[in-house]
Amino acid sequence: MHTVISGLAAGLMLAACSEQPLGGPVEVQAAQAVEEIAPVRLQALLADGNIRLIDVRRDDEVSQGMIPGAEHIMLDNFDPATLDISDGREIVLYCRSGRRSGIAAEKLAAFTGKPAKHLLGGILGWQETGQPISKGE
Repeated sequence: MHTVISGLAAGLMLAACSEQPLGGPVEVQAAQAVEEIAPVRLQALLADGNIRLIDVRRDDEVSQGMIPGAEHIMLDNFDPATLDISDGREIVLYCRSGRRSGIAAEKLAAFTGKPAKHLLGGILGWQETGQPISKGE
């Protein structure tokens, strides 16, 4: 009996250590392909001018102010398949605190197969570091 249990335990250990689980290959989680950008880093990227900044907040939140140069696509309407990415600009997403832009970044990464970026701390983090916002007309 001890030999049978030892054999089963060894088999389970080998299965646990194998590169692929018994069910097949492991899918890479989209969250692993999401990069958080600190506000100061985003400011530098915006100054370089090769960034497409997308605000995924609700309309009522956007009316309170946006990061200058951002475009608005509410998370509920965010579909990476409809984005024109042909101009080569890097997309950076943001929301109020970073949660929704993280979701949008996961969608974008899953669609493109490449890492996606979003603003760490959202517009709240942006404002905490003294970065500017623009109010709607």
